[in-house]
Amino acid sequence: MFDGGTGIRYLGNRLAAEAPLDADLFFTHTHFDHVCGLPFFRPFFQPQNTFRLWAGHLERGLTLHRVLVEFMMAPLFPVAPEIFCAKVTYGEFRAGETLSPGPGIVLRTVPLNHPNGATGYRIEYGGRSVCYLTDTEHVSGGPDRRILSLIAGADIVIYDCMYTDAEYAAGHVGWGHSTWQEGVRLCKAANAKRLVVFHHNPDYDDDALDAIGREVEAAMPGALVASEGLLLTP
Repeated sequence: MFDGGTGIRYLGNRLAAEAPLDADLFFTHTHFDHVCGLPFFRPFFQPQNTFRLWAGHLERGLTLHRVLVEFMMAPLFPVAPEIFCAKVTYGEFRAGETLSPGPGIVLRTVPLNHPNGATGYRIEYGGRSVCYLTDTEHVSGGPDRRILSLIAGADIVIYDCMYTDAEYAAGHVGWGHSTWQEGVRLCKAANAKRLVVFHHNPDYDDDALDAIGREVEAAMPGALVASEGLLLTP
């Protein structure tokens, strides 16, 4: 699993019926929108479950456990992570490492260009590959070489497309997010098969996203705009 925003509550409601669970949860980073669903993840309250939580972006001296304790601290939240009944452990790695969270699974990581840091992931299993790149700002003067290397030949690339190129240039440089046009450029340069436009500007309505979807499809056939509950099979 990756990140713990509001969507993890719905995932947890489904997974609760599948206990006992033994799983890893990897965070891209710990900004509020990526952790706010954790206290409402039902499997954390089932004692037969085991979870390993990981982060690769934290500065030395910070631990994931400390970050989550301070997130779930009064007066911001009524209970601490110790309320979880499942066996939950917390670990760190350095973005750029290659991990192996399970048999046959290769998890490649890169640091992303985002305030306070973030981690991009490439999951490889059974001859398929999916890249998850949220909260990253593209670099000026050319493609981000770290991302190009990570997504080379990937089946699916889920990429931070918060803005259009015009919106980005008009006042969002340095905000830590990218554009759908940059996602297209990266995927084409890396021969990635399918782009998924993700991390939408919260000011967009459905009409705006539908319009972007048409432009993305025209620029890179097979690309699509992510929506809640979307299921992708690489």
